[in-house]
Amino acid sequence: MTMETIKVEVPVMADLSARGEKPEYLFWVGCAGAFDDRYKKVVRAFVKILTHLKINYAVLGKEESCTGDPARRAGNEMLYQMQAMQNIELFKSYEVKKIITVCPHCYNIFKNEYPDLGGHYEVINYLQFLEEQIDDGRLKFNSGSLNNVRVTYHDPCYLGRANNVYHEPRKILKLLTGNLVEMHRNKSFALCCGAGGAQMFKEAEKGDKEVFMERTEDALKTGASIIATACPFCMTMLTDGLKYKNKEEEIKNYDIAELIAMDLDL
Repeated sequence: MTMETIKVEVPVMADLSARGEKPEYLFWVGCAGAFDDRYKKVVRAFVKILTHLKINYAVLGKEESCTGDPARRAGNEMLYQMQAMQNIELFKSYEVKKIITVCPHCYNIFKNEYPDLGGHYEVINYLQFLEEQIDDGRLKFNSGSLNNVRVTYHDPCYLGRANNVYHEPRKILKLLTGNLVEMHRNKSFALCCGAGGAQMFKEAEKGDKEVFMERTEDALKTGASIIATACPFCMTMLTDGLKYKNKEEEIKNYDIAELIAMDLDL
């Protein structure tokens, strides 16, 4: 049975609230997880992991909007503050205390910028959450499908340099495969995928080469058959890079949540 055929019922915050229930975690899906067809698969994979672990969580569903991160990065501070205040009021109405995110951009802005507007939460990136589950003995891998498959990992800027999340993804990948290979630019020296700072939404500027092509070449030099990512922007850019290089058939770009779901046969 494939990951796509398993049906999982996702709890919605409004429904739980109407029954007088309050989940431990708000799982913030994010714009990419809601609208991008490729990243919907990542969200489905993570939801299946949450279900597998019997985590008490809920999503906002139709009440979820954007964090305001792209607006702020593009220079529209007024729009950002409007979006942020709207979210903060919504979180207040549901008494949200803990937020799990799959998008580093959402994670960064909730953790580091919402407090300036009065939004104080325990913000957890999904890789930090998964590592905690591993350490507690709740999440155990089969390590069958990825045994000795050569994997390289691309550090998202908003996880790595912005929030120092380097250990967790590598620990998880080393448990999934015994063949994790690093790009020559990694961790704090990793090259951006080219989409951060709202670059995702604008035309390329003049230059000799696009950043995502340079980063794709870094990945190809490792000889890995899988490029592991942990950000929707990075996934889009590196997948495009593989297509430009005509490598999309032989080299795959998967999110770490997808790799875990594959290993667990969820």
